[in-house]
Amino acid sequence: MQEISTKPYLLRALYEWCTDNGYTPHIAVRVDNQTRVPRQFVRDNEIVLNISFEATSQLQMGNEWVEFSARFSGKSHKIEVPVANVLAIYARENGQGMAFPVESAGGEATDSGADAVEADEVAPPVKSAGSGPRAVESEPASVPRAKADEADADGTPSPDDDGSKGGGGRGHLKVVK
Repeated sequence: MQEISTKPYLLRALYEWCTDNGYTPHIAVRVDNQTRVPRQFVRDNEIVLNISFEATSQLQMGNEWVEFSARFSGKSHKIEVPVANVLAIYARENGQGMAFPVESAGGEATDSGADAVEADEVAPPVKSAGSGPRAVESEPASVPRAKADEADADGTPSPDDDGSKGGGGRGHLKVVK
């Protein structure tokens, strides 16, 4: 019997931490043929999704899949993401969260030194050695937001989204020990 990955448990724990602290949980996702998301919002085979209670309905974070319904530009979509394709989970407000190594189609983790977690220019690359998950923290003023502001309930940008790119550039995630 194969051991279950810790990744889905870490995703659920960080989701709970975000909601308990009043933060908006987001996931950066690598999009492939198994991922079911609205393709018009995908950039460089990646997308960032707002998975807060307000932005989703019927959210299920299982050991193999993250599934929910959300509205994009006013139209409801069923979202299905393999847990293996989740690149990071973090709080939008302060950038705190965790990045994961990119898994190849064969399920092997690869680490190029800078994981590709820049879906929709939201999650900047993480510089780290090793292949395990990494706790990450960002400077709050420099966390850019997605243009299509993920899956807000009515398909419109969040009220606190002024369209700016934060501190004028990409945020910088750093390893938290």
